[in-house]
Amino acid sequence: GGFDLMPDFSATTLFGARQSIGNDFVGTFYDSKRDRSGKKRFSVDTKGIGWRDTIHKFLVRDWDVTVFSRYYRSPQKLYATNLIVPMTRSSLAPLSFGDEKAVGALWHVHYKGQLVCPATHTNGITIRFWASADEFLAVRVDSELVLAAAWDKEDNRYDYLFREPVFGKLWDSASGDAWKYWLGNTKVEVGDWVSLKPGEALPMEILIGDNGGRCGFFLLVEEEGVEYERNRQGAPILPAFMTSELSPEQLDGIYKSFPEGEMVCLTNGPVFCDYDTSSKAVAPRVADPTLSGAAAVAEEPEKTGMRSWALADGQTMEAEFVILFGGKVVLKNAQGKTCKIPKERLSAEDIEYAELASPPDFDINFLNTFKQQTFSGGWYDAEANWARPPEDWGHYGVQLKQASPGEYNHELRVEIFVIGKQWRRSKYILLDHQETTFNPANEKDRYFEFRSPRKVVIALDEHSETTFGEKHYGYLVTVVDARGEMIAMKSSSKWLPGILENLKELSVGNFMDETGMRTYPDRPPKSTLY
Repeated sequence: GGFDLMPDFSATTLFGARQSIGNDFVGTFYDSKRDRSGKKRFSVDTKGIGWRDTIHKFLVRDWDVTVFSRYYRSPQKLYATNLIVPMTRSSLAPLSFGDEKAVGALWHVHYKGQLVCPATHTNGITIRFWASADEFLAVRVDSELVLAAAWDKEDNRYDYLFREPVFGKLWDSASGDAWKYWLGNTKVEVGDWVSLKPGEALPMEILIGDNGGRCGFFLLVEEEGVEYERNRQGAPILPAFMTSELSPEQLDGIYKSFPEGEMVCLTNGPVFCDYDTSSKAVAPRVADPTLSGAAAVAEEPEKTGMRSWALADGQTMEAEFVILFGGKVVLKNAQGKTCKIPKERLSAEDIEYAELASPPDFDINFLNTFKQQTFSGGWYDAEANWARPPEDWGHYGVQLKQASPGEYNHELRVEIFVIGKQWRRSKYILLDHQETTFNPANEKDRYFEFRSPRKVVIALDEHSETTFGEKHYGYLVTVVDARGEMIAMKSSSKWLPGILENLKELSVGNFMDETGMRTYPDRPPKSTLY
């Protein structure tokens, strides 16, 4: 099946980044299945009745966070500059906030920040938010609820499941475009108009949450007086609400699970920041598609082996190194004649040269060790269709064994590149890249083993329309000596060595084409909802 590599959450996630840039919304995560100490609560709220009641109470009580005091609150904050979360597993939310073993259900996130007039709009701006959500998304600006979007607005099946809907009659859209266009797996709500003056900053809060299974959140912005292109369902293609341009890494996370043709523009529109943001997110470079992987790397000029050798008696000679064997250095002069010189008769510099020029052979064994991790939601496991599916957690590594005789007392550098491939698509991804050094003379039995400290998580990601994600594709292991010369290599594919230099320019998690050049992932198929 298809596999999905969980991103490195030390940097950025769909729900925000670990570090603030000073112009973002601070997110706090709450889990109603656990108490304040983090222990699972003894409850039978599998339908989320009590959870929805609590959310409604929070909204009625002027967004008072003390309403959530009995729930678990993650100590990890996230800092969001946008809220575009394509349909994904609900367990991605607690995972983003640092809880890697949580089951994603009955959680909510409260974001707080400021809505400022974009510095590019010197005469002010009037906007309204558009949003779709599974399960819900609410926006409050200057203490006024201006938008409330929920997945089940027209679904009467849920009337008997809870005593009070999340929003009830707290807010309703005044727009004729409300609940008309599809985005994600539900329809879009249209918010109230909000006007901003230059230099003005209004307090703004966002509340999102999900009951389990799959979730998705889209917060867009419409600027008054602007005409927008429309997609195939006739919906306006609106820019995402953002306080900073989306980086290529953020676009990676969105594109990999977000179909083309939706009513969302991610690379244009106003940026709600009170200073002019001139550094736009630059699309990754893509190699010339006419070049093969091997041809994309320039060939190095042929090197000559002739050099000057200094003997212990003061004599010098121009010769080419042939081999170091049995304690003797075999040299060949310009006329093609060879001579054997005991190693001790050479200078220390020449001895080192001869030793480096005679590296040992190595047997290379790539390590791929994974174990399946299962997750328990306690009482919530009653909803089997919302349970977090098993995942494979593991580490990559390498074993090196000196396969030729003789002692080699010099440091070697080992690099490991692990490659993945999008499921049933064309793009590749750098799953892991590690580098380490070792000296064969210092290793017992000339045997060295290294395991990557980076944990990789692989999980099947599928829903009704398609199966997508990434799977393990292959690897490339290189061994380089102190001269910078590659003395050993092992690859799962013939084309990977040809793109080595391009692989070195990538960061873990970057997508690439077959030349090893940075690119965006292929998008999923278009939605079948319209």
